[in-house]
Amino acid sequence: MSGQVQNVTIAVQYSLVSLLAYFGAYFLTGSFSETPFLTTTGALWSMISGIVVMQETRQGTIDTAWLRILGSLIGAVISALYLSFLPFNPFGMAVTIGLTVLICQELHVPGHSRLAALTVGVIMVISFLNPDLNPVVNAGLRFSESIIGSGAAILLIAAWPSPAESPEE
Repeated sequence: MSGQVQNVTIAVQYSLVSLLAYFGAYFLTGSFSETPFLTTTGALWSMISGIVVMQETRQGTIDTAWLRILGSLIGAVISALYLSFLPFNPFGMAVTIGLTVLICQELHVPGHSRLAALTVGVIMVISFLNPDLNPVVNAGLRFSESIIGSGAAILLIAAWPSPAESPEE
C-alpha cells in the first residue's frame, strides 16, 4: 500500500470510528438525559475513547481497548465514591486523581493510570456542571461511553481488511 493511500485509509478509519462512537453514545446518553449538553458531552467522551483506542494493528487496538476499559472502570468507581459523599472541589478532584493513579500503581496496572485519571477528571467536571446528576449514574454513563468508543474502534479495525489481506495493486 502506498504511503498516500495508507494515509487516506487511516484518516477514513478515524473518521468512521469517531462517527460510530459519537452516535452510539449520543443515543445511549440521550436515553438517560434530555439535556443536550450532557448528551453531546457523553458522545464526545465516547468519540475520544474511540480515537485513543485506535492503533495501527488489530492487536494494538484490542490491547489499548482493554487499557481504556479497565482504566475507565477504576476512575469511574473512585470518582463515584468520592462524589457520593463529597461535592466537586478542584482540590478534591486532584486528590482523587492522585489516589486513582496510586491504586493503579498498587494493582500493578500502571498503563491504566492516565486513562483512569482522565475519567476521574471528566466525571468530576460533569458533576460540577450538572449537580443534580446522580454521581453513580454519571460514572456509569462515562464508563459505558468509554466501552462504546472502545468497541467502535475494535469493530472497525476487525472489519477493516489488513494490508496483508488487501488485493495486490
